[in-house]
Amino acid sequence: MSDDSFIREVNDEMRRDQAQALWDRFGPAILGLAILVVLGTAAFVGYRYWDETRANRSGDAFSQALKLANDGKSDDALTALQQLEKDGYGAYPLLARMRAATVKADKGDFAAAVADFDGVAADTAIPQGIRDMARLRAALLLVDHGSFADVSSRVEALTADNNTLRHTAREALGLAAWKDGKTQDALKLFDQIAADDGAPRNARQRATLMSELIRGSGAS
Repeated sequence: MSDDSFIREVNDEMRRDQAQALWDRFGPAILGLAILVVLGTAAFVGYRYWDETRANRSGDAFSQALKLANDGKSDDALTALQQLEKDGYGAYPLLARMRAATVKADKGDFAAAVADFDGVAADTAIPQGIRDMARLRAALLLVDHGSFADVSSRVEALTADNNTLRHTAREALGLAAWKDGKTQDALKLFDQIAADDGAPRNARQRATLMSELIRGSGAS
């Protein structure tokens, strides 16, 4: 055997010994980590499947409830929505809660609808944007079925210049003021909408029409 062959054999043997020593020291930990990665991946995939299944089931139930409402089957729709409020998943219980209030309003039960929207508005567990929207929905119903004070108590805070709902809030409050004979207050609100470049075009058009109507009536 040549010296080179002998040296190679010694080097190979040393490498094998070193590899075995490393495996003896770190092998169980590496194997355990690999098992944890596999188990973690399986758990994540399983959770995603479970999550999507629940969400899809709630989505289907919500779509069915909407169809019942659109078909004029209000009582059946309310039953389905109330069930979804109890056992729905994700955002669907809240969507069902809001939609149920709308169905009640469509049925002519305005007091119950306002109470439902007020309930959402008062629920601090719900995001502020949705609570404000519920407050606005209640106010819009109260324009025809409540007093100026009822509307004002719900949307006055939403009429601030930096609020994204200010246009509709001002319109609701302006209509309530006009209905209550507060023409100057109504005119001020409609003029604010008409002059607001950030307001939607249709809102500005309605506000301009109302301002012209109030001035034309001589009430201003």
